[in-house]
Amino acid sequence: MKLISAVFNGFVVLLVAFGVMDVLFVYEDNRCSMTYMFEYPEYQKIQLSKKVSILYPAYELHLYGEGVHVEENRNLSLTGIPVLFLPGNAGSYRQVRSIGSVALRKAENIDYRYHFNIFSINFNEELVALYGGSLQKQTQFVHISIKAILRLYKNQEFPPRSVMLLGHSMGGLIARALFTLKNFKPQLINLIITQATPHVMPVLPIDYYLTDFYALVNDYWNLNADKLQNITILSIAGGFRDYQVRSGLTFLPSLKIKNSTLSVVSTTIPRTWASTDHLSIVWCKELVLVTSRALFDLIDGDTRQITEDSSRRMDVLKHHFIRHPAKLYESSYKTTMNVPETSRWFFIKTRNWVLTVTKAYNETCFVFPLQDKRKTYNQFHCRSTFLFTHSWIFGCDDHNSSKCVDIEDLSWRAELLPTAKAVTLKLEDYSNTSHFLLYLPATNNSKFSVECEFLNDELTTTQLPVTHAFSFGLSSNHIKINSSGLLHVLCLQGFSKMYQAFNILIERNCTQSIDTTSTIYRLHVPWSHEDIIRVPSDDLPLQLSAKLHVPRPQNDSSMVTITLYTFKDCHYEVKIYTSFVQMLGQIIRIHWPLLNVYIVSNLLLAFGAQLYSISSKGFSLEFDASLDIAAKPYKVEPIIGICQFLLSYDWFRDTWDSLLLPHLDSSELYSMNLLFPLGSLFLFIFGTGIAYWSGMLFKSTIGMLSSMWSTLKSRSMDVPKESKPFTNKLLAEAIFFTIVAWRTCGAFAILLLFLRYLLKVVKLQANLWSLSSSKTKAKSQMSASKPTTTDSSITTKNSEEPICEPQKDPELYTCDLHTAAENINMHISVLNLLLWLTLLTIPGFIYWFKNFRNSIQLVPDPVRVLAIILIFTVEILMNSTVLSMNSSKLLKITAQLQLPFSVLVVAFGQLHLYRVPYFITFSLFLHSLSCFI
Repeated sequence: MKLISAVFNGFVVLLVAFGVMDVLFVYEDNRCSMTYMFEYPEYQKIQLSKKVSILYPAYELHLYGEGVHVEENRNLSLTGIPVLFLPGNAGSYRQVRSIGSVALRKAENIDYRYHFNIFSINFNEELVALYGGSLQKQTQFVHISIKAILRLYKNQEFPPRSVMLLGHSMGGLIARALFTLKNFKPQLINLIITQATPHVMPVLPIDYYLTDFYALVNDYWNLNADKLQNITILSIAGGFRDYQVRSGLTFLPSLKIKNSTLSVVSTTIPRTWASTDHLSIVWCKELVLVTSRALFDLIDGDTRQITEDSSRRMDVLKHHFIRHPAKLYESSYKTTMNVPETSRWFFIKTRNWVLTVTKAYNETCFVFPLQDKRKTYNQFHCRSTFLFTHSWIFGCDDHNSSKCVDIEDLSWRAELLPTAKAVTLKLEDYSNTSHFLLYLPATNNSKFSVECEFLNDELTTTQLPVTHAFSFGLSSNHIKINSSGLLHVLCLQGFSKMYQAFNILIERNCTQSIDTTSTIYRLHVPWSHEDIIRVPSDDLPLQLSAKLHVPRPQNDSSMVTITLYTFKDCHYEVKIYTSFVQMLGQIIRIHWPLLNVYIVSNLLLAFGAQLYSISSKGFSLEFDASLDIAAKPYKVEPIIGICQFLLSYDWFRDTWDSLLLPHLDSSELYSMNLLFPLGSLFLFIFGTGIAYWSGMLFKSTIGMLSSMWSTLKSRSMDVPKESKPFTNKLLAEAIFFTIVAWRTCGAFAILLLFLRYLLKVVKLQANLWSLSSSKTKAKSQMSASKPTTTDSSITTKNSEEPICEPQKDPELYTCDLHTAAENINMHISVLNLLLWLTLLTIPGFIYWFKNFRNSIQLVPDPVRVLAIILIFTVEILMNSTVLSMNSSKLLKITAQLQLPFSVLVVAFGQLHLYRVPYFITFSLFLHSLSCFI
């Protein structure tokens, strides 16, 4: 059975490893270019008041500059538009140099008609994603900095009344948190751009300061939506390359100011079309250029500041970040214009038309009559590789004249693609239009092609069912497209869940040699801006990974589509099959914080089985045996499911609320479409496998350390004698650890406590091995001499009950080896729980250690009280034995309570990881009471 358990759990861990590898290593190549500075960057520190410096000694405000521009900024006579950059978790204020340098170069190109003053805040690279206690302090400092920045412009002719905020990672959350401050005026900000900011929830909800801060910010924005309608927010995600902050957390669908918010993944941003990791999203040249262009288009020519018109701000952002029409942005463009009289006119009456230009070309108009096409076709599609930003397609309403005089500019309905610009016009939307007109200006040896055709969307749209999630890639669905047109759309039926992942193979077979860039493939997700666009670089099949960042909303029947911008003389075959490894990757990407919860739940079940064995049978099971017996998903999952079902009824929900119970985390996950049927079962099994092998690895580590300890200790060792549960020495240790927790950091005290307990168990194991070796050697010698007496170190009463005899050293005793081994089994189980508790609190220690030079004490400390309770609990358990607990009346109750604890951990810890250490501490606390009761 042990072998079967080890193999099964090993297979489970292997699946988890495949998922982790998919998240960390399987993604598209980096297609971002580095942004370089033209001159040496400098960061001028802005002097704030003495009071501010005392309150926030670690924080600073800087102004970015390069070369000669640094001298211009020395006296702080600023005339530009203020932009404030907020770095994120462990972020540096120097990350502003990418957008600062590009904005400076663009200002030079327009002769400084407009320019930006880019400020940046130094948050001392604090790890605010691991510790939420400093988020409120950072928010207050940003508020002070905004007011200080605006004071620098008080003598300007058109002084700015607001500051545009650019936040990376947690800096974007700080930007939204400003509005929760009591004295903050919303007029100080009208535009926020965030990069890889987890708006929905924290990546790792490791302390209640962090989760409370998120609740405060999101609740404020939902409850005060009417007051915040004038605030425009753009949230940019990095895609699958960013494994630190998954893109689904950056979307803002829950906010009630949807008309003022825009969430987009960098893979769908025009002129970027690339996934970025968590750091490169700041310096990715393609994305920085798009951001810089948008900033300059947001300027109001009259006030020389960011426009106050919220609708225009949203139009500019959509123009640059969602759908670029291959034209420069115009705040008010002409819908009608006159046709140049010198241009040549050609009437095209065929369904398909292609023009290839390889040399100089005169100004020409191509006219497509619509009257005889409406009965057969319902769309008109054109694609051009001539990417100059001019108007190129128009509608004509003149039914009588052979030449249109006034034409409507339809170029704004076009869309820029990586190698072409394309437009698809529905004929029913132009019932009064008689002709479509394609205009080509005079060119000088430019090489390009233009293709147009009338089409029927019913004939070019095909349904392609996706394969079942558990087909494991062994089966596939495919479709062949004998292309006679330029556009084909495949609707992927059944693709709407986060856990789904597919490989899509697109193979092209052409009858003649073509330019590979004439073919473009686009995976379009209609309910979120997370499209993926690919251009085949050769004739080899192109593989496209299809995964979702955001699940399909409820009551939404739209489907993910693949749009193929094809070549008319090519045949295409599309094959789709499930990628099981990428499915595992999706589960890990979305739910990896939840694995901690399920691991602890399994450990509590195993701990309960071990305590029950002690109370009922008088001996302690080994860790792996207790885990095999107790860690069953049917003990936990049905209870969670029943509670979730009953919460759908008002009477039960009212009873639940009257008991002041927190929200059920799994219900919230289901409401966000993040959990799927059987998902929690898979997570429990994954938790079992990780708990098993992490426990076995930990046990092996203890064994290696014990072997090293035995080698270092030359004197003979014996098993420590049984003593009182709490001695003066243990009291002194507990007081020392308590002082450490109170005066420095609770997590640091917990880490020291874990190491102290680990050392205790290592010594116990080393002593046991030493005594076992000595006893074996003594028995061998006695067998050789045929002694008539028993081993002097072990005496028995009635040949059954072991009796412990003190040695000369008061801290040592001898006892039955079997009983000593059982003690070690119990201590290892406690250590396993303490290990995961330490890992869940270690982020606070990392934050404290990094900021130790600024403050010796972590204030506020989320685990200080927990650490003090745990210290006295563990000090008692370190001195406990199986023999001392056999007669305990509380032990059986403690063992039975481990099942409810394991259920509560899953019920209330999935979205609130900081609750898990409390459940572990309470479990160990009851165990320690068993030494007395």
